[in-house]
Amino acid sequence: MAQNGCLEDSTSYLKNEVDDTSEVREESLGDEVFDTVNSSIVSGESIRFFVDVNLEVQPSVSEGEALSSGCVLLHTSRKYLKLKNFREEIRAHRDLDGFLAQASIILNETATSLDDVLRTMLSRFAQDPSHAEPDCNLELIMAKLFTDAGAPTESKVHLLSDTIQGVTATVRGVQYQQSWLCIICTMKALQKRHVCISRLVRPQNWGENSCEVRFVILVLAPPKMKSTKTATEVARTFATVFSDIAFRQKLLETRTEEEFKEALMQQRQLLTTVAPRAHGRGRGSFHAHRHPQPPKCKDFFPFGRGIREDISRRFAVYPQDFTDGIIGKSKAVGKYITTTLFLYFACLLPTIAFGSLNDENTNGAIDVQKTIVGQSIGGFLYAIFSGQPLVILLTTAPLAIYTQVIRVICDDYSLDFNAFYAWTGLWNSCFLALYAFFNLSLVMSLFKRSTEEIIALFISITFVVDAVKGMVKIFWKYYHSPHHTKRTSLPVSPLGTGTTLNSSFHTALNSSLLASPTELDVLSSPGAARSGQATAVLSLLIMLGTLWLGYTLYQFKKSPYLHPYVREILSDCALPIAVLTFSLLGSYGFREIEMSRFRYNPSENLFEVAQIDSLSLEAIGSAMVLGFLLSLLFFIEQNLVAALVNAPENRLVKGTAYHWDLLLLAIINTVLSLFGLPWIHAAYPHSPLHVRALALVEERVENGHIYETIVNVKETRLTSLGASVLVGLSLLLLPFPLQWIPKPVLYGLFLYIALTSLDGNQLFSRVALLLKEQTSYPPTHYIRRVPQRKVHYFTCLQGAQLLLLCTFGMSTLPYMKMIFPLIMILLIPIRYILLPRIIAAKYLDAMDAEHWT
Repeated sequence: MAQNGCLEDSTSYLKNEVDDTSEVREESLGDEVFDTVNSSIVSGESIRFFVDVNLEVQPSVSEGEALSSGCVLLHTSRKYLKLKNFREEIRAHRDLDGFLAQASIILNETATSLDDVLRTMLSRFAQDPSHAEPDCNLELIMAKLFTDAGAPTESKVHLLSDTIQGVTATVRGVQYQQSWLCIICTMKALQKRHVCISRLVRPQNWGENSCEVRFVILVLAPPKMKSTKTATEVARTFATVFSDIAFRQKLLETRTEEEFKEALMQQRQLLTTVAPRAHGRGRGSFHAHRHPQPPKCKDFFPFGRGIREDISRRFAVYPQDFTDGIIGKSKAVGKYITTTLFLYFACLLPTIAFGSLNDENTNGAIDVQKTIVGQSIGGFLYAIFSGQPLVILLTTAPLAIYTQVIRVICDDYSLDFNAFYAWTGLWNSCFLALYAFFNLSLVMSLFKRSTEEIIALFISITFVVDAVKGMVKIFWKYYHSPHHTKRTSLPVSPLGTGTTLNSSFHTALNSSLLASPTELDVLSSPGAARSGQATAVLSLLIMLGTLWLGYTLYQFKKSPYLHPYVREILSDCALPIAVLTFSLLGSYGFREIEMSRFRYNPSENLFEVAQIDSLSLEAIGSAMVLGFLLSLLFFIEQNLVAALVNAPENRLVKGTAYHWDLLLLAIINTVLSLFGLPWIHAAYPHSPLHVRALALVEERVENGHIYETIVNVKETRLTSLGASVLVGLSLLLLPFPLQWIPKPVLYGLFLYIALTSLDGNQLFSRVALLLKEQTSYPPTHYIRRVPQRKVHYFTCLQGAQLLLLCTFGMSTLPYMKMIFPLIMILLIPIRYILLPRIIAAKYLDAMDAEHWT
């Protein structure tokens, strides 16, 4: 192994050479000529290719002199292939198993020319029943192996079209391994893959870099294959095996095919036990925030150690959080402005929706104004003092559930709502502070990537469900029963206040845990059945239009239209443009058709401190129980969203602050509780979308699959800080013009956020694999390392866990939803105890890996 350094030296590679001919050859060989190996090249992480492509061009009439002299044009391209990892890539073993089961081995080949050797190998395929290809012409395959098929007689350039060789970088240049040669061919006429190995009696000189060839490996395959089964991938398997000079010497000593096979099996065992050195940059700094092993009791002590480490880590780069992108060479002022606008609309609209919902659930104790004030104050404090300012805080649906339950308890036991609400929030903050001081955020290391993505996809699903429920409610109210509600006829005006209270309908962002819908408050206007049907249809069009325009502009940066800078601005401003466009369209374009709008009742006193001394000890004890359950929800949501923001693929470099951010969250919610303002915590998918908006994203192509990768992220506080200030200034826009925004626009916002949050969700990508043919599978790390059946098993098991979350999270029983945090914690033993009994641990680790390219 070490004699040639191919598996141990990081500068050793496999060289892949590909030659493609011109139109003349295309006409003579038919459609097969388009099945070039270029479409089948597969790479994994850090793979580099060395492909040699030669293109012979038919001379034109004006090139008669060149034709008479035998001159043609040859296009050459070279890329490097990474040695196959037999420890991780399951297909390497299956390639060898398939070959050993139906081995085609030629020992002691006496032919001296390359053409004769290849004809003998192709004849072996024709004579072996296990390799029969009834629709394949051997002469056509033979012609496809070389570049000169169909070229003029006087200008033939007889070169192999597609080869792989071993090379080693030395101080004197590139050194070729000239004792073996791997030849590749793809054709549509082939039905399956074939491999033949020929050992020559004497070394042959077949030109430059092939002066002493003793082994020839011929790989044939159809072009339409799974990304891990292509001709290049099969060739890479055997090329990796033959790259060891000691193994080649052992093969020269074998006398029978059985000895030859035995040597192959021993080499596979050796490659499996010897781990190749990793290429490229290490990843330790990017996932250092993940605890490598499950935390032990000693990890939670001493008291407050995690907070001190977080502060010392982030304080050193605190000034840069304000100056990066503003001062220096890499300015990003334009991106900061567009990201701030995106955050403003993404935070303001759900804040209004929750304010209207809380107003109804608490009889005006918490209304739209208080919700906006709480969002602005909490977001401002977090943007200034947090350790990870890319995390966005919002009031969410689970919090609305607790608020509603608290109101019911207060009504049943004649308690002061503001006092009981304050005590529940204070107990919640107390528990959060204890979690922070005792470093309990380390427990979140038990949440694997698969568990995080289950919860993330659950939240995305709830957005879609809420939008659909809202539209169904509108259709039920207006389309089917437009006459069931009595309305007072008033002029249609954005300032109109004539409203009626209908059945409640759920309109809150992240509203997975809310059962009953929020009330539909509609501007009054005369109308009958046709007017109601027009309202329903227009609402559907506005919702779908908001989604279409927002997502189209979001993807516009990938289009070829306009200048790249303009495309990026339109993409960053997709959500504001969509919301403003369809709000104006619904309010002014169709002003004669009434639209459902959010409820608004101005508060009399925004900053009134709760009388917490008015409750009995028994009531305070009851609030402690609610506060503990609430703290579990805060703890999981805050750390889970922070982990998604700090994921390795985001390439953040300034460090994490899980413990300090949890303590800061406790302090912020203490203030909010005392003044009767709604609680807030880290929100998904707003936080990951915030990271995405500040990221420099590149598109890369791998085996014909286009994927995006984040190059770097501007880690700044200015965007979240600016968005919080704008949310606070929005108080000046109540009730006009914010009531111009129809509820269908909010539903379109839900769909937009759900759709954009699916980017990078591996669970969703694997669900999509169930609907794809194998040839279109992307060459991801888990496709290479895990059998396809195990991948689908794992996806189905994740789907079952997702169904469990939906059962509790979307239940119609409010008290059942209160134990939802316990269900999320239940996913931990399912992952560590149940799943390893069904799927091998090595496969689970591969699919749960924090892989990025």
